[in-house]
Amino acid sequence: MEAKEEIRSRLNIEDVIGQYVQLKRAGRNFKGLSPFSQEKSASFMVSPDKHIWHDFSSGKGGDVFTFVMEMEGVDFKGAMELLARKAGVDLAQYHQTGDGSFGKKKERLFAAVDLAAKFYQQVLTRSPVAITYFKKRGFNKQVIADFMMGFSPSQDELYKALTKRGFTEGELRDAGLVVSRRGRPSDMFRGRMMVCLADAQGRPIGFTARIIADDPGAPKYINTPQTILYDKSRHVFGLHLAKEAIRRADFAVVVEGNADVIASHQVEIKNVVATAGTALTEYHLRTLSRFTQDVRLAFDADKAGIAATERAIGIASNLGITLGIIGWSDDAKDPDELIKKDVALWQKAIENPKDAIEWLLDIYAAQYDLTSAEGKRRITDRVLAIVRTIGDPVLREHYLQVVSKRINTSFAALDKKLDQQATSQAAPKPAARPVAPTGPDPAAYQDHLLALALRHHQLRDHLNKLEPTEFSGELRQAIATHLKTDEPLLQSDATSVKINELELIADTKYAALSDELHYVAADIAKRIKKEHKQSVRAALAKRFMASEDETERQELNTRIKQLDQQIEALKR
Repeated sequence: MEAKEEIRSRLNIEDVIGQYVQLKRAGRNFKGLSPFSQEKSASFMVSPDKHIWHDFSSGKGGDVFTFVMEMEGVDFKGAMELLARKAGVDLAQYHQTGDGSFGKKKERLFAAVDLAAKFYQQVLTRSPVAITYFKKRGFNKQVIADFMMGFSPSQDELYKALTKRGFTEGELRDAGLVVSRRGRPSDMFRGRMMVCLADAQGRPIGFTARIIADDPGAPKYINTPQTILYDKSRHVFGLHLAKEAIRRADFAVVVEGNADVIASHQVEIKNVVATAGTALTEYHLRTLSRFTQDVRLAFDADKAGIAATERAIGIASNLGITLGIIGWSDDAKDPDELIKKDVALWQKAIENPKDAIEWLLDIYAAQYDLTSAEGKRRITDRVLAIVRTIGDPVLREHYLQVVSKRINTSFAALDKKLDQQATSQAAPKPAARPVAPTGPDPAAYQDHLLALALRHHQLRDHLNKLEPTEFSGELRQAIATHLKTDEPLLQSDATSVKINELELIADTKYAALSDELHYVAADIAKRIKKEHKQSVRAALAKRFMASEDETERQELNTRIKQLDQQIEALKR
């Protein structure tokens, strides 16, 4: 038996999901309020028989692994590891190569860092100097506990304590807790305020440490070095405490400093996380995209903050993320200071972000003379280099229009320069990466027609009015083809889960309907066709605006008008 099946066989899906969602028995299934939306009537269904779940409010669904991926913000491997621990399954025995020593080493390091965090918390309680400093900073007891904050003693007490617990010097070095000083092992952190770095599940993986004594020769902050547990290019500070608030608010705020995160959480604004300064990576954004498609950066408008924003725009768009920029008053140097000044100002700032490219255009406009040819050349060089990284052609068109109006230059000229940039750098315009949607799926309603056609053969007439390509995603298209033609459906874990999910939709959403089913199926089919035609029209409009050939423009205009008539007819 494979590891996945072994885990599935040992766990009841309703028990796992019940740790996150309050479920009530509903016949053979379970029902609860959606964890992905603020609904008042329960529409979240779990089927123990099929071992799947479906959330009607957001259109999400799948098996126990996809649920954990959604709730914990982990990839499939992370979900496997988490569920394996719950099920008591040793994944090492399923590895075809290796003896599982790496996994065992990793668990030893987790244990060492966890004990270190508890040790620093205990030291804090008996250190008058540290207690005075924490009071001065205004940290309350709850935030100290939530962020596992503590204090590291000036002597090498941690090394002695952990070696007495059976950890070797090598293990403590690998965990980033011990270094060499004067030829002997010594605590990595001494005489500092300790803030625990935790993974998305809240397990300690390292520390960031701030000196509290006046020492001009010592760095203000030091962090755990790169270890097999901690990678600053992947770690999102505070995510384990923020993920539920991010999901509820449906947006995430990313700040530069850990202190900004702590300050915001202390005033109950908890959908705030941090990266290592402005070092925002694709992995950071990919992790956040598991909880929301709306990410707002609260970085300084300095060189580093501008560069981080320029890097992030293309990555965010290709992950389906809307990227916004949060600004704040000149009276505060950072969010921490702004919060201390007036919490309402911080709340207002995060609720009113500016589009990232439009924010950059404001920055560029202050640097270049937009009325001069040289100024227009330089600003278009910079902004088009960013637009070129955007995979979505509709977004590219939108931003070309924004830039065109801003600097009084034609759309056609900008589009041509965009192509020239791509050619000169020997890199085509990138296609959007295929990323599984993690926010509400705008095409989820299409599953309802597939579910009805799957359960009720007589409703397939409505499906037959559509082409499979009018459905969103390869999996839906494959199922539509199967239902229309009876061609065999390629068997895989993904198709099996999807078919079970469609059956759950049909059995729970439409079980009580009979005569109305034809009307429901007809309405969904009409919506699918209308939205497909609108998508085709948008692509033709893009070609029309970019074309300089009059004959081609006339042909495109004719096709667009025909589509307009067809779309209008579908609205009736």
